[in-house]
Amino acid sequence: MILLTGGNGQLGTELRHLLDEQGMEYVSTDSKELDITDAEKTMAYITNLKPKLIYHCAAYTAVDKAEDEGKELDEKINVEGTRNVAIAAKAVDATLVYISTDYVFDGTKKDEMYKTDDQTNPQNEYGRTKLLGEQIVQDILEKYYIIRTSWVFGQYGHNFVFTMQKLAETRNQLTIVDDQFGRPTWTRTLAEFMVFVVKEEAPYGVYHLSNDNSCNWYEFAKEILKNTDVEVLPVDSSQFPQKATRPKYSVMDLTKTKALGFEIPTWEKALESMLASLSK
Repeated sequence: MILLTGGNGQLGTELRHLLDEQGMEYVSTDSKELDITDAEKTMAYITNLKPKLIYHCAAYTAVDKAEDEGKELDEKINVEGTRNVAIAAKAVDATLVYISTDYVFDGTKKDEMYKTDDQTNPQNEYGRTKLLGEQIVQDILEKYYIIRTSWVFGQYGHNFVFTMQKLAETRNQLTIVDDQFGRPTWTRTLAEFMVFVVKEEAPYGVYHLSNDNSCNWYEFAKEILKNTDVEVLPVDSSQFPQKATRPKYSVMDLTKTKALGFEIPTWEKALESMLASLSK
């Protein structure tokens, strides 16, 4: 039996569709069915279900809110919630797949990709709590996959692609930051890798998964809007102050993931596929 937390989120929804396609049985939960911040209820739910595999997609992802009004909730879900799920996973001897983020790095590297074993140094609250989640999983479990990802987009839920398309409906010119570099990740590619590591019995540990090639937000926006009349102009991030500090350069090294034989499409190809599936 497979358990999925955060099953109605952007990634959880994508994963459900993939598991359906592959005819795999699973139980999907959201916070109503399984409140991961409640240790007793989480233990009771998981020991009753006895899953062999848990895809832990539930997370607090409001990066700027995590700096102030959402700080407590961020801690509760990403740290305490992850601890509760990990302890229950150990109790039933389940493998846990935990989704983390490029924000565990400080982004100070210049043109050198972040490897899975590089020094972490989160610069915002969201990155801090996701890193604590990683450490909890590693401390409690032996059977785990930690998958760090970045700049997630997909057809379910809010993301940069939809934000750009929405803005393009009412404006003929957009200014987008060009001094933050990373790798966009299609939820479909991420979901496929989550299933792949388990199926292929990959060595347990930390992996990086995003789509191939890197870009800045301006280049990403230009690609999203290339078939529109909207003019996209580059600007540096000082023009758009945000509560949470974003890494300037968080391009993650995919060598370890590719070595497993998992094929990773470029972000351009992934974006094209996602937009094509939307238009269907």
